[in-house]
Amino acid sequence: MTSRPSVEQFLRTFHDRDPGKQSVSIREVLTPDGRTAYEAFADRVGDADRVLDLGCADGELLSVFADHGAQRLAGIDLSVNELAFARRRPELQHADLRVGRAQELPWEDESFDAVVSHMAFMLMSEPDQVAAEAARVLMPGGRFAIAVGSGGAEESAALEVFRSLALPLFRAARGQGLLPRFGDQRSRTREGLDEILGPVGFAPVTWERITIRHRSTPLAVWQDNAETFYELSVVPKDEVAELRERFLAEVEPLAVDGLVPWAMGINVAATRLVGGGA
Repeated sequence: MTSRPSVEQFLRTFHDRDPGKQSVSIREVLTPDGRTAYEAFADRVGDADRVLDLGCADGELLSVFADHGAQRLAGIDLSVNELAFARRRPELQHADLRVGRAQELPWEDESFDAVVSHMAFMLMSEPDQVAAEAARVLMPGGRFAIAVGSGGAEESAALEVFRSLALPLFRAARGQGLLPRFGDQRSRTREGLDEILGPVGFAPVTWERITIRHRSTPLAVWQDNAETFYELSVVPKDEVAELRERFLAEVEPLAVDGLVPWAMGINVAATRLVGGGA
C-alpha cells in the first residue's frame, strides 16, 4: 500500500496538471434559465464590492463577480498553474490572487464584503479554522456563501449510471492509499455547516438547491463526468478504458436523437457574519 496523499497534495497536483479545465465544464452545463452554475451562485451572494474566493482555481467565478461590478477581487488557491491561468484573464488583471491555504488567509481583518467558495470548502481539512479565517477577513454583516455537491432527485439517469459503475473503482483506489479523504462530512449538510459556522459568529445558513442540466452525446456526457470526479485521475488507465466502454454501452439507449440528458444538483448555503465567535 502506498502512503495516502494529503488532500492538499492531491488537489495541488490535480489542478497543476491541467489548469483551466474547470471553466470549460462550467460553461457547458447550464441551469434551466440558461445560466452557468457560477452565475446562479453569484446571484445568491448579492451585491458586493470586495469579494474573496476560497479555492478560486482558474478564476472563472471571480470573473462573474467582475461582470457584476465588484471592484476588489481576491482569490486563494493551492495551484500555481490555476492562478497563472486566472491572471491571464483581462478582467482579473488587478485581482489579488495568492497561492496559499484557506486555513491561513494572508489578508487583514474586515477586508471583504463577501467570501465565497464554490465546491471547495467541502474538500478542505480543518473547516472550523477556515470558517474562523473567513469571519476574520469579513466586515460585520458580510456574506459567506458556499456551494456543495448534492445528490438526490435531480440527478439524471446518466449520472447514476456513472456513479454505479465508478464507485467500486474509487473504493479500490482509496483502499490502496491512492486517494485522500476529502473534507469533513459536516461541510456537506445544512446542519453541519451551522455547527462549523455558528461558533465564529455566522447566522444560521439559508439552503437552496441549484439544478444544472445538459444534453449532449453519450461520449460528451462521459467526458463531463470524467473531468468532474477527482477520483478517476488515480484509477489505472486500462480500468478507465473499460469503465468508459461500459458507461457508453449503458447510456447510449438513453439517448434521444443522439443526445442524452445530464443533470445534477448543487446546494448553496449562505449566511452573514453577525457577531464574534468564542
